Amino acid sequence: MTQTVPVMRPERALVLRRRVRWIVAATITYNLVEAAVAIVAGSLASSTALIGFGLDSTIEVLSAAAVAWQFTRRDPERWEKGTLRVIAVAFFALAAFVTVSSVLALFVGSEVKHSTLGIIITALSVVIMPFLSLAERNAGRELGSASAVADSKQTLICTYLSAAVLIGLVLNSAFGWWWADAVAGLVIAIFAVREGIEAWRGDACATSVGMLLDDASSGSHHDEAERQGV
Repeated sequence: MTQTVPVMRPERALVLRRRVRWIVAATITYNLVEAAVAIVAGSLASSTALIGFGLDSTIEVLSAAAVAWQFTRRDPERWEKGTLRVIAVAFFALAAFVTVSSVLALFVGSEVKHSTLGIIITALSVVIMPFLSLAERNAGRELGSASAVADSKQTLICTYLSAAVLIGLVLNSAFGWWWADAVAGLVIAIFAVREGIEAWRGDACATSVGMLLDDASSGSHHDEAERQGV
């Protein structure tokens, strides 16, 4: 008995692609604001972690912009591999920057001032980013887009980084533990490298958009052949 493989309707695929574009646009907008606020707050407080957090937001914008560009193409599945490579490079750049910043902070041990603005922006990121990540991941999985799923992981990594910087800022303000966010940053860098490797290999999603569309096309041709009695 032959099993029928469910095929996504073209109308549903269009809805999901539009949803991914809106989610990515929201992510880009928020990260641009986050980057500006964090860099200003970090400069005022002499906080390497906050400045790094702001620069990290620009990397997230790069990743989201790559997916946004992909989903403006007529056949986004054809750009899947290239988009995944851009996201992978963004992961590696994030890991490299966080590692260097954390190591320098540990060795220099410079005094960091209290930053109310920094605590507010990182706390907001801890709340907002998981929702954006979940929404993009769900849409990406249903659509079968490895790049959308990988970008959602990038957003989730930035959530972890936000939490690490927030904890570091709070501990520094409360107990003078200036080294706390630097240590947490090194842990985040390890996760970023792992996700970068997965994105580079294309392991973020088992089924690509191209496979789904090929199946849909094959099914359409098969139905047409049956109608014509071939």
